[in-house]
Formats: sequence, C-alpha cells, structure tokens
Amino acid sequence: MKKEEGYFQEDIHKKDYLSIYEEKKITSESMIFDAGRKKESLDGYWNYGVDQYDTCLRAKWYEERYYDEDGRPYPMDYSFDEWPTMKLPSCFNMQREDLKLYEGSVVYTRTFYYERKKAERVFIKIGAANYTCRIFLNGRFVGMHKGGSTPFYVEVTNDLKPHNRIIITCDNKRNSLQIPMENTDWFNYGGIYRSIEIISLPQVFIKDFRISLDSSENSYTRIVSDIRLSDSIDGTAHITIPDLNVSVEVSVKDGYGHVSFEAEPELWTPDTPVCYEVMAEFGEDRIKDEVGFRRISVMGNTICLNGTPVFLKGISCHEESITNGKALTDEERMENLLLAKELGCNYMRLAHYPHHDNMARMADKLGILLWEEIPVYWAIAFDNPDTYEDAKNQLLELIKRDYNRASVIIWSVGNENADTDSRLGFMKNLVLSAKELDTTRLVSAACLVDYTRKIIADRLGDYLDIIGINEYCGWYIPDFDTLPQILENSAPDKPVIITEFGADARAGHRGTIYDKGSEDCQAEIYRKQVETLEKIPYVKGMTPWILYDFRCPRRLSVLQNYYNLKGLCSADKKYKKMAFYVLQDFYKNLK
Repeated sequence: MKKEEGYFQEDIHKKDYLSIYEEKKITSESMIFDAGRKKESLDGYWNYGVDQYDTCLRAKWYEERYYDEDGRPYPMDYSFDEWPTMKLPSCFNMQREDLKLYEGSVVYTRTFYYERKKAERVFIKIGAANYTCRIFLNGRFVGMHKGGSTPFYVEVTNDLKPHNRIIITCDNKRNSLQIPMENTDWFNYGGIYRSIEIISLPQVFIKDFRISLDSSENSYTRIVSDIRLSDSIDGTAHITIPDLNVSVEVSVKDGYGHVSFEAEPELWTPDTPVCYEVMAEFGEDRIKDEVGFRRISVMGNTICLNGTPVFLKGISCHEESITNGKALTDEERMENLLLAKELGCNYMRLAHYPHHDNMARMADKLGILLWEEIPVYWAIAFDNPDTYEDAKNQLLELIKRDYNRASVIIWSVGNENADTDSRLGFMKNLVLSAKELDTTRLVSAACLVDYTRKIIADRLGDYLDIIGINEYCGWYIPDFDTLPQILENSAPDKPVIITEFGADARAGHRGTIYDKGSEDCQAEIYRKQVETLEKIPYVKGMTPWILYDFRCPRRLSVLQNYYNLKGLCSADKKYKKMAFYVLQDFYKNLK
C-alpha cells in the first residue's frame, strides 16, 4: 500500500528497516593513528535499554520527535534519561543476571558537552563493540561498524553542538554470514566493551604512521617509515627518535611520504624488550609511539628472530574474565601475561579474535611474542562476498592497529576450517591481503590434520609462512599413537607450530591417568605430547589449549558446567593444575 493512503506505518510495517543503516559503513579506511594523542573519554555511566525488537531503529528514536506539527506531544516508547545506567566499557551479560544469556540489541545513550575549537576536526573512537554497532549524534545517523573485536572511528565534526545527545545501538546476535558465524566455542559477550573516546585533530593530520626495520634487505641498521595524511597535500613531515639520535625529514606528496634512514637500535627480543620513543610531526599535528625494532623470518623450517633460530614456547589465551567477561582490566591483562611468563613462555597465541591493543603494548614491554588472529572460525560462509569483505576488513583493522608492535610476529587468518575449494580461495586471498599490507611479519592459520591419511596436508599451507596445526591426540582422538604416525608421514618444507593440543580437567579433580576430566589424565596427555613433539625437527613452537578455563555454552556435561576446562589454571586463575607444571618443566629444560 502507498503511504499516502494512510494504512502504512513505517515503524511497524517496513520489513527492510535495517537497509537505511547499511550505509555509512565504518571500515579500515576510516582508521586513525591515535597513539600519543590527547583524547577525551566518554567512558562511565550510560543510560541503556534492552531493545529486543530493534524498536529504536524501526521507529527512529534517535530523531527525538517529541511533538507533531500542531504542537501536540507524541507518546514515546523510550525514556532515555530515566533508563537505568550501565558503566561502560562492559559486557552487558555481566551486568544483570537476566541478561546473562541475552543476544540482541541494546541501546546506549548519554549527553555530553563539547566546546569545539576553530579549524578542528573531531572523531569518536570505539575500541570494540560486539557485533554490529550504529552511532547516532544529535538526531543524525553517523555510521555503522561490523566486527566485534577491532576499533573504529567516525568523524562527527559537523554534527557536534555545545550540548550533545549520543545514541549507540549494539547488537550481538549471531549470524551465519558474519565473522565469526553463529557456532563458536566461546561465549558470545555483547556490548560496548572497550573505551569510547573523543579525538580532536587539526584540519590536516597524520592518519597512519608505520615504522620498522627494512624488510627488503637483510639489515638491522636501516629503518623505514611510512606516513599517510588525512588529505592529499604536499609538505614535509619530521620523525625523531631521541635515544637513537635520529631526526629526519619526510617529503610528503599527495598525502603520502616514505623515508629510509640508518640507525643502530638495540634489537627487540623477549630477553631484551627495548622500545624507543618515536615522534612524528606534520604541520600542527604531533604523534608519539613506543616502538621496538626486530626482524622475524623463516629459513627452511626454522623460525628466526633477528637471524637467530627461536623455538616458540607458547600458550593460547582467550580474552575472558569471570568478573568482566571480555571487558578485561589492564590488571587482568597483565595477570595473563605474567602467568605466561611464569609458565616459561616467550610466546602467546591470542585466540580467536583480536584482543585489546593493550595486550600487545604490554607484551612489547614484557618481552612476549604474539600470534594475533581474526575469527574466521569453523564453518564460515566462504562463498559469500560480503562475508569475505567482513573478514578482510577485520584483518586490515587489526594490522593497522598493531603494525608498530614488535611483539606481534604472526597474523593468523583463521582456525579449524574444512579444506574446501571455496575456503581455499577465501583464506588464500586473506593471506595475500595481509602480505600486501605488511611485509614485516609472518602469516599463518590454525589448520586441521587429515586424520584419514594421517598427514599434515591442508592446501592452505602452500600459502602460509608457518603452518599451524590443531591436534587433540589422546583426547578427541583417543589413540595417542595417531600423533607419531601423523608427524612421521608429514614432511612440510616450512615450520609447524602445534597451535592446539590438550584435555579437559576440573581443577582439583584427581584420578588415574585414564580418568577423563581428572588433572592426572590431563597431565599425562601433556607429558606424551611434549615428549613426542620435542623430537620432531620441523615443529618449531606450540601453544597448548589453554591458559585458563573459560565460559562456553557448548559444554553441557556435569563436569564442564558450561565451561571449557582445558585450562592449565582454573577460571579465576588462582589454582594451577598439574599440567601447568608439566609444561613449565618442559619449557625450562628445552634446549
């Protein structure tokens, strides 16, 4: 029916109500280098409403149409300033018992004052919000972002007033076309769980800044840097590294500048995690970062850090907290890193999605190498072009965010995907995109073993620098002797990292080595694994599954009680299981 006939009400009859919000997508192209910049926080208490039917979007609450043309008030289905409050950043599942298993839309709102300076550009940054996030400012839709673990930025320069109303809808519903899709092995936390900030910048500013050792030549004294501006103009940028006596000019043409120069940095390693203060300037804009310089490479089936062979003594870790869900505090992040150090690790796999950028910054300081990953997990819609664009965007946002982090040595494009033709094309293109954007790191994926032929044979391995292998011999594959057969049958021409092995064990539950779910059984499987893997020349690292127990709705046994119990520590990290000490002893004595 036509609207003018009077029988059509858009907010209740329009089926494709989301279509208008698919515009103004916020992607990696919108990202801003923000290290060392002054920011104003919008964290704190926000009013919120649980909007299961998406009425805010259907009825356009953000327009706040209080009165009709005759001045009569409308009845409203919302009460922005009278709603309850929730402290952000946080996962809404952790705030109320009745929201623990909720999946859907939540509307967040608050007001704030802002005094804009002349010739100033203003952006709002959200560190992460799961999964689809839409931002409205002063009655206007300003942008939409998909992807639950990477930061995004939206310009609001022309939308700001002295007194502002911001509304953010965040929807964590699972979807078969998303990255990840609806079936995962972790809890689907929802909400705005990383910080919301206002960033004020000059009219022309440094949009992207990268600095590293030159990967095009085998040198440890040549540093290269790239600067990209917000606008396609010409000029001169300036880079300084005081502790290296570096002060260089960068010629900028059409908004882009590249420079190469000599310096003698002390190389970053886990034993000597030296970082240097680096500053860049262009016009009125100034940024600052702390950067370590190192080279990661592969020679045959050997992984080399600064030209020296290194065995990656690692552990996998989720972004998870009993109290805060995914919204970890810096203290909890540091606790995870220090537990890894106590275990004897020089390396961690941050699974299965981008963790908070502070993990990489802390790892830079502590000297822990990192594998960072996007959630191309299990049965992704590999034939869907939009799904691929979602995955690629998350990968590019992660790489742009952490390019300057010395600790990050591996980008992973996925985990445990079936080796089909559509998947091969999908993930091969992700590998090529990663290599195009970043030539200074290795690219990998956590692949599955061909248990029929008992061999490492994933076709994606041809495109990877390092092959990651998940195998649960002794647990999901009961016959442990399958593992030696797989390793003997395989002859990869590049390094292999065993990205997962392990077994469930309830903390404090004892039994024989044959009692599944006991600490004794878990510890025995670890003993067999490390004794076997130590002898394989092409295995150059491992990240057993996992540092500590974590929530998972798939785990319904009485023993598990909605937790994956493969952790070496209990979920609160106060108790170390027997297998913790098995792995610790192995790493301590590893030559």
